[in-house]
Amino acid sequence: MRTDPGGCWVAEEDGTMVGVVTSLVREGTWILSTYAVRPGHQGRGVGKPLLAAALHHGRGALRGMLSSSADPRAVRVYRQAGLSLHPQMVLRGTLDRTAIPLGTGDKVREGSAGDQDLLDSVDRQARGSAHGADHPLLMTQSRLLLSETSTGSGYAYAYPDGRVALLAATNRRTAGRLLWSALADGPEQTEVAHVTAANEWALDIGLAARLEVWTVGYLALRAMRPPSPYLHHGSLL
Repeated sequence: MRTDPGGCWVAEEDGTMVGVVTSLVREGTWILSTYAVRPGHQGRGVGKPLLAAALHHGRGALRGMLSSSADPRAVRVYRQAGLSLHPQMVLRGTLDRTAIPLGTGDKVREGSAGDQDLLDSVDRQARGSAHGADHPLLMTQSRLLLSETSTGSGYAYAYPDGRVALLAATNRRTAGRLLWSALADGPEQTEVAHVTAANEWALDIGLAARLEVWTVGYLALRAMRPPSPYLHHGSLL
């Protein structure tokens, strides 16, 4: 509501909220953050005007992103809205700590609000637009890991339970260093979500760590390729 009031809408019936949508625009990229219709009201035309309002908020954006569930109804709506669908994988299971490379974390440090310019620069290279106002929010919710060397830069947000919330880097080596560092600092039961085929580097790390691979939903995109090296945030993309 503070950054994108024009992208936030609700649907009501008889004074009861039955649907909600929130969307963001970040430097030319439209992002569908939340889109839901209450069970029992789906298939009755509630969602269509909500999505239309969200799309109108991003009418001037060059690109679009959203993370979709595997629900066939949702997938149909997004495809009909002109978005391309890219299957996502999730890696989960018991981490094999013997697989963690020696020296993991040597070139990784704790990040802070003072690193905002670097974070936005990495965003622009990885996905075409900075997260901007989203970074201060992410810093309140998760731990920020940063890697900056002469050959590349990147960052990762890790939740308290060790799961990666968002990872972006300028090259795969830096991305791999950050992912291994996040896994090493987390619990044995772990998960790496939102892995697309464009990010096989993350798949290879998950397999090396003895995690199981599952498919879960889609990354839906408009006028852009799947970002890489990049593990997107579920709602802030």
